Amino acid sequence: MSQFPYGVPVVLTPRVRRLTAPNSGLMTGPGTNSYLVGHQRIALVDPGPAISSHINALLDAVGDRLNWIFVTHTHKDHSPAAQAVAAATGAEVIGNIIPNDGFQDPSFVEARAVVDDECLRTDEFNLRAVLTPGHVANHVCYLIEEDRMLLTGDHVMGGSTVVIIPPAGDMGQYIRSLERMLDYDLEHLAPGHGGLIETPHTEVKRLIKHRLKRERKVSDALAVAGPCPISTLLPVVYDDVDTSLHAMAEKSLYAHLLKLVNEGQARVDGEVWGPIDRN
Repeated sequence: MSQFPYGVPVVLTPRVRRLTAPNSGLMTGPGTNSYLVGHQRIALVDPGPAISSHINALLDAVGDRLNWIFVTHTHKDHSPAAQAVAAATGAEVIGNIIPNDGFQDPSFVEARAVVDDECLRTDEFNLRAVLTPGHVANHVCYLIEEDRMLLTGDHVMGGSTVVIIPPAGDMGQYIRSLERMLDYDLEHLAPGHGGLIETPHTEVKRLIKHRLKRERKVSDALAVAGPCPISTLLPVVYDDVDTSLHAMAEKSLYAHLLKLVNEGQARVDGEVWGPIDRN
């Protein structure tokens, strides 16, 4: 059986099951992971896309025991099923809403906001919110304290790096949120796409190193090219990425450039980016 069978709960710990939606693709990997936490009073983290078979699988798995629906963020592959699942179960919907930049789920309009370090305590588990802006401004990870498992949504993904799309996405915030994860005693990362990551701190450090290495390539490319449009920088900075992915890579490149500008390491005039003249 596949590691990600659609419609079938996969037991990860005595408290946690994973249901993967049938929306596999370039940006979603095997599909969006929904997590069911607890058995007597269940919390659902990331209901996923509004695909009927996935919604039915979620409802079959929770029965009449679903109390809470949490979302890590409101991108269209993570939150749209919340509306149907909440209507069928009466569960409380919890997550933060931001202005729609064209990438947010327009159906996610009524939810209780979540604040940093807020903790849901039940007889079976404690679920703690860890605000992790960066991939998008309203991103939240959820820590299952008893399992030392962090449900990472799109903050950390299995098998690939995360696209940062300004203005809702912010590269500086993203790296700071990664650094914050090193403060937690973690045994597992449970991503929104892909399988469990069993070496949390090693993976987080790898991601930070990767982002900073990419940032150095941006700085070096600016120094060589001088003032130029982003299209000049893209094939140089992402020369190690297949050109079929360059359209998405350009969004993260834009995020890197904005970070450098905000930190006084680069300048921009209209659509022309350039290095800072230190003379």
